[in-house]
Amino acid sequence: MHIRYSVFYILILILTQINTVIAQIPHPKDIFGFTPGDDYQLADYSQMLEYYKALDASTDRVKMVEIGRSVLDKPLLLLFISSEENIEKLNEYKEINKQLALGEIDRSAAEALAREGKSIVWVDGGLHATEVACAQMMTLLAHNVAAEESDEMKAIRENVILLHMPVMNPDGLDIIANWYRKNRNTPFETTRPPWLYHHYVGHDNNRDWFMCNMPESKSVNQVLYNEWYPQIVYNHHQTGPSWTRIFIPPFADPVNPNIHPGVTTGVNMIGTSMANRFAMEKMPGAVSTVIYSMWWNGGMRTVPYFHNMIGILTETSHASATPRFYDPDSIPDRIAARRGSGHPTDGTNIFYPYPWKGGESTFEQPVAYMLTATMAVLRSASDLKQQWLLNMHQMATDAVEAGSADSVKAYVLPRDQAQYDEAINLVNILRLGGVEVHRAIAPFQIGDRFFEEGSFVIPTAQAFRNYIIDLLEKQEYPDRRVNGRPDPPYDIAGWTLPMQMDVEVFRALEDPSASTEQIFDLYQYRGLGLPSSPYYRLSSESNASILAINELMSTGVDIRLEDKESPNYLVPSSTRLQSLARKYPLKIEEVAELPSHKVVKKPRVGLYKSWYASMDEGWTRWLLEEYQFDFDTLHDAQIRAGELDAYDVIVLPHQSAFRILQGHRPLMMPEPYTGGLGLDGTLALRRFVERGGRIVALDGATEYVMEQFGLPVRNALGSVSSSQFFIPGSLVKIEVDTSTFIGNGMSSEAIASFVRSRAFERVRLSRKQEGGMTQIPEPPTPDMTVIARYAEDDILQSGWALGEDRYLSGKPAVVQVPFGEGDVVLFGFRPQFRGQPRGTYKLFFNSLLETGIKDD
Repeated sequence: MHIRYSVFYILILILTQINTVIAQIPHPKDIFGFTPGDDYQLADYSQMLEYYKALDASTDRVKMVEIGRSVLDKPLLLLFISSEENIEKLNEYKEINKQLALGEIDRSAAEALAREGKSIVWVDGGLHATEVACAQMMTLLAHNVAAEESDEMKAIRENVILLHMPVMNPDGLDIIANWYRKNRNTPFETTRPPWLYHHYVGHDNNRDWFMCNMPESKSVNQVLYNEWYPQIVYNHHQTGPSWTRIFIPPFADPVNPNIHPGVTTGVNMIGTSMANRFAMEKMPGAVSTVIYSMWWNGGMRTVPYFHNMIGILTETSHASATPRFYDPDSIPDRIAARRGSGHPTDGTNIFYPYPWKGGESTFEQPVAYMLTATMAVLRSASDLKQQWLLNMHQMATDAVEAGSADSVKAYVLPRDQAQYDEAINLVNILRLGGVEVHRAIAPFQIGDRFFEEGSFVIPTAQAFRNYIIDLLEKQEYPDRRVNGRPDPPYDIAGWTLPMQMDVEVFRALEDPSASTEQIFDLYQYRGLGLPSSPYYRLSSESNASILAINELMSTGVDIRLEDKESPNYLVPSSTRLQSLARKYPLKIEEVAELPSHKVVKKPRVGLYKSWYASMDEGWTRWLLEEYQFDFDTLHDAQIRAGELDAYDVIVLPHQSAFRILQGHRPLMMPEPYTGGLGLDGTLALRRFVERGGRIVALDGATEYVMEQFGLPVRNALGSVSSSQFFIPGSLVKIEVDTSTFIGNGMSSEAIASFVRSRAFERVRLSRKQEGGMTQIPEPPTPDMTVIARYAEDDILQSGWALGEDRYLSGKPAVVQVPFGEGDVVLFGFRPQFRGQPRGTYKLFFNSLLETGIKDD
């Protein structure tokens, strides 16, 4: 009897301790005053910070760290959630995971470490701020994993270390929460703000995951590919197909051949686990194999594929805190899908076997679906712990062996190239992706090619070989058509970085016998001081030169330009120049006497910003700031007022002519954000150019300028159907007239990013009438300077193109058209698309700088 009572009291004590632990762990409602998922309620980031700090302080199952800062200087949080014992040994498990992920140990050692290690699972609350349920749900997820005492959750805490990132775009979270609260109980409650929900790039913050231009991308990539190497990376989103509840893997075709099949099948396994859990919990509406594919590199869940990680994206429906109703009698026969006809909604499709039938949809539902999907991921990671760890090691080993057997033993980035600054940028892109890179500390030779000290060597026999191959080699997207029309890829088809960045990459067919040092962090250039000289000639070939002259002009240094074809910049000696020569890899030489020259002044730039939030405006604004151009943001009202004399050049980023001219229609947004440039703004821009100003229009914005200015030029592709001509997002070759200043410093051949872009042709009076040719004098040729044109042949360089030889060959790509005393520069493509095509930056920079060049 005494023993029975002792056991009884011990059990009571254990249960009391467990209940005490649970009671101490705060629920989000304790901080917010509402439960995440309640209709009409959104917690902002300050509330979330308060909750996560309280959670971290309440239990040893949680450890919170700051991994970086957002663009607007908000902390980026990462929480480690697991058992108390696992949290105490985080560094040990981190080291185990690194050894497995990099494939530097043999199979027997890997098996031992897999038994000892833990599944590392990254789950984040997304980065698209309008997908509002994601970050709200993450507070409940953190609470549940830390506090719940079910057998399932205990096993998860034992076998899994959850890397819980609450949100990757805290700035946007506040922008959307504040807009929603401000417009609550008005007709505009469910509208989106008239500005980007990421300070620079809006929705494109999920297009920055190999370039890492944004600080959020840099911070997260450092954790994923240089520190923790998770087996599973789960990126939440909330743009589900209409009349469904959630998109889950498997993904649609095609799959990128540079992805290990173990990744593809692992993704499918996780998707099947999700689908089964939804079915067992009577949660209909989970659909697969529509819209989203596994081809494109550059997204938060796609970059992991090339690192032997299981990248998971789900797209949950109902991206609003406002409830809505779906009339069950209006359910479509098939769900909407970008490719094909979509799945039937009658339960006869294997990838949509449990259709949702409509009815009331509340904010609680997407939160519940996200939690259920995440639990399926964590359960799989727990149940199959050793399998996930060994699979990652096997895929890393496969990559090392493939690199050893490959004909290409290494990629070498030579020191002696014009864009060495971009070669360094490419090295740091690879380093942020965890790639092993070495720098030569002495000259070396491969075959008959000599390489200087400072060249970079990237061996292919390494764990992330597939990532290297995918970024450095060309893409060949499969020719996919439905009923003769192209089946467009999800996002873009080609992105080869050496092509975009104008970086020479040498394929070494033998192991380089070079003396090198491994680069363990990001590479920082450290140059030598300049020899004494009154003046220096600064090459116009590199992007770093543009940055240098802008920095110098900002400090009052006089910059001059050689008065000749293909001119370089002339810079007087200064302490600041010496500092810049140590900071940037400038191509510079001494000049004893000044040759004939012109004076360069900083151009006065205006950047148009529509109330239709434009990612291209954001990227352009970011680029101007990065390269230290002085500029003002111009809204519709400022341009309509006509006070533009303070500017030399006005930039119109890529946007449709309708959105520029008309903007938001009346009553579609709060009144201050309706309307576009309209007639008054258009006339003001015309007067600005007629009086000697310049407009630089990018891609879609060229349509507005050509139409409203009545220019003698048009889009040569405007009437061509997609079944005849189609380039969804690929790299194409252009030929540049380097005798023009806009083409100055460029190679005669370059690569442009063509994303359903434009080509130009002159508008001329036709002599053809009713099928016959009239015998009248030749019509006059409109005045237009072609700066660059698409190549005559071998146009497609990476990606996919249809009909390019017929419709694009030889067509003007960048043109300069006089208008009054000024001119218009039209870019048929985006020279700064997503901050990637560094090789065409100079075309854009020169179109601005030219307006500041004056005779001495």
